[in-house]
Amino acid sequence: MTRALLALVGRDLKLATRIGGGFSLGIVFYLALVAILPFAVGPDLNLLSRIGPAVLWLGALLSTLIGLDRLFQADEEDGSLDLMRMSGVPLEAIVAAKGMAHWLASGLPLAVAAPLFGLMLGVEPLALLGTAGSLVPGTIALTFTGAIGAALTVSLRRGGMLLSILVVPLMVPILIFGAATAEASRPGALNFTLPFLALTALALAAVVAGSVVGAAALRARP
Repeated sequence: MTRALLALVGRDLKLATRIGGGFSLGIVFYLALVAILPFAVGPDLNLLSRIGPAVLWLGALLSTLIGLDRLFQADEEDGSLDLMRMSGVPLEAIVAAKGMAHWLASGLPLAVAAPLFGLMLGVEPLALLGTAGSLVPGTIALTFTGAIGAALTVSLRRGGMLLSILVVPLMVPILIFGAATAEASRPGALNFTLPFLALTALALAAVVAGSVVGAAALRARP
C-alpha cells in the first residue's frame, strides 16, 4: 500500500509540473498580489511592514484556492478515480496522498517564496522567518480543508466558485491563527510557541478531517 501511495504522489507531482498550474500559477498570483499592494496603500514602509505578515498569509490563502477544483476532477473525468476506488487501498489514504501531492506542488512553494515576497513589503527578517514557518503547517491545513470542498464538487464542471464558497469560511480560523503566529514572531511580541502549536494542531486536524470527509464525499458522489 505504501508503494502505491508513493506512486500516486509521484504521479500527481509529475502531472502538476507538466500542466504548470499546480506549481507556477499560485506563485504568480501570490507575487502579483504582493507587488500591487504598495500601489494600493501607498509607499509607507512602516505601514507595509506592519501589515506585511497578514498580507502574506491572505495571499497564501487565496493562492491555495487556485487549482483546488482540479484535485479530484481530472481523475473523475478520465476514470482514474474509479480505478483507485477498486484498488483495495483505503480511499482515505488516497485522499491524503493526493492532498499531500497538491501541497508539495502548490502549498510548499508558497511557504518558501513568502520570505522573498516579504522583502518587497519591508517586513523584518525575524518576522519573515516566523511567517514562513507558520505557512508550512498553515498551507497544509488550507490544502486539506480545501480537499473537502474539492471532493464535494468533484462531479460539477467548473465548480471552482462553489468550492470557494464552501471552504473559505472553514479557512478563516486557519487564517486567524496563522496571522497571529506571524505577528508573534516580531521582536518584542508575544510568545511565538503558543499560536504556532495551535496552528500545527489545526493542520493535523485538517489532515484527518480532510481525508475522512473527502473520502466519504467521493464515495457518495453520484
